[in-house]
Amino acid sequence: MKSDMHITLIRHGMTVGNLTHRYIGSTDEPLAPEGIEQLSLRGVNTHVHTVYVTPLQRTKQSASILFPNARQIIIPDFREMDFGDFEGRNYLEMETDSAYRAWVDSGCLMPCPNGERRADFSKRVCDAFLNVVAQARKNKETTLTFVVHDGTIMALMERFALPHRDYYDYSVKNGAGYHCDLVYDSQGEFYLLCKDHAEKHTSI
Repeated sequence: MKSDMHITLIRHGMTVGNLTHRYIGSTDEPLAPEGIEQLSLRGVNTHVHTVYVTPLQRTKQSASILFPNARQIIIPDFREMDFGDFEGRNYLEMETDSAYRAWVDSGCLMPCPNGERRADFSKRVCDAFLNVVAQARKNKETTLTFVVHDGTIMALMERFALPHRDYYDYSVKNGAGYHCDLVYDSQGEFYLLCKDHAEKHTSI
């Protein structure tokens, strides 16, 4: 396999909903003070000139802190999954909710009431990623940086990462993520491999 591009995927900083373990998908929460402090302590990278974000302010705020010199490109289809009726609630508040229990029992694969199905969410995220990569290759770019959501990262890694693992195996903490090389096989299909080792996707 050959590599011609380096990919960095970072989850946004903490929001109040993250701190209280709520389902925050389409809700446009800003970073909590703790999230701003958390990212600020990581230091800034002034060498990244472009960063891909979502329309939601928590990713744009995080990118501004981490990459203050970077131009932000908003990709609408990278936004987090819409949890519908579960938005803004946590599992303790819904433990007796029959719709929530059915969703959990399905492995979270059923559509969220008035929200998205995970398969549909993953498809829109991965289709958008394919478009970004195709344009980047056309422009002969060698690095891509994304500040997105946990679900976005999980969808991309489940689809493209090697070795193949389950969606939830790729969940990362706020402010963490993955450094990967985008590699191509002999058929022209591409995959994401951790830069350090092909079988270990290390968090940032």
